[in-house]
Amino acid sequence: MNIEQIFEKLWEQYSREIPSAKQIHALFQNSGKRVVNDHVAFRTFDDPRVNIDVVAKPFLEAGYVPAGEYKFEVKKLRARHFELPGNPEAPRVFISELMLDEFSEDLGRTLRAQLDEVPEELLASPELIFHGILGKSLSYAVYERLRKESEYAAWLYAFGYRANHFTVSINYLHGFKGIEAVNDFLKEHGYLLNDSGGEIKGSPEQLLEQSSTLADRVEVRFTDGVHAIPGCYYEFARRYPARDGRIFSGFIAGSADKIFESTDFR
Repeated sequence: MNIEQIFEKLWEQYSREIPSAKQIHALFQNSGKRVVNDHVAFRTFDDPRVNIDVVAKPFLEAGYVPAGEYKFEVKKLRARHFELPGNPEAPRVFISELMLDEFSEDLGRTLRAQLDEVPEELLASPELIFHGILGKSLSYAVYERLRKESEYAAWLYAFGYRANHFTVSINYLHGFKGIEAVNDFLKEHGYLLNDSGGEIKGSPEQLLEQSSTLADRVEVRFTDGVHAIPGCYYEFARRYPARDGRIFSGFIAGSADKIFESTDFR
């Protein structure tokens, strides 16, 4: 599977399950805008069977290279992002992982037990990034227990391996004066934005501004009932040139920290 096919399959899965992303994408296209994907993000945890290196494998095999490392002290995460050299329009790939040893034994045991149910051949397959939930069954009581300790862990338990979000590059959305105009456009069409830390995360001085919708509610069939919980969201990013004239290509940990909260239960 080449890189175009990987992103097409990721988008097909993501947009099918997150109606707002498909609707917003169509809104931009119908108003004559060119929609370019800035980056796609994945979530995982630091078990060697599914850590960042494992999730990154299909992209590394397609020519992507590591390009940045990040640490999130409060959420107990670390992350790396990857880029495809020579293709500035290729989406970046941002992969974060939960550091299980910094959480309770119960949380680590729960996520590892879910992982134990997965055949080894799937964990070694490039298809892992499309697989979705790892467990054979989900408990809402367990989801709630995880959520009290880590919203990230609860999301990972319920949704597993898929694109957590796609990101529209505002740099290519000609006709919008800036991220404020994009946010206003979204709100005028009824979409709710993540206002944790403000609707706009980052600044021109930091060379990156980001905003995002709140995650769509998704009905999930748990063993103890069907519940609507936050799924995936759509992000929007505007990048600025550094002093050398090159467009900033990395991420700001403080901004990403707040973007993570787009999937928090509200």
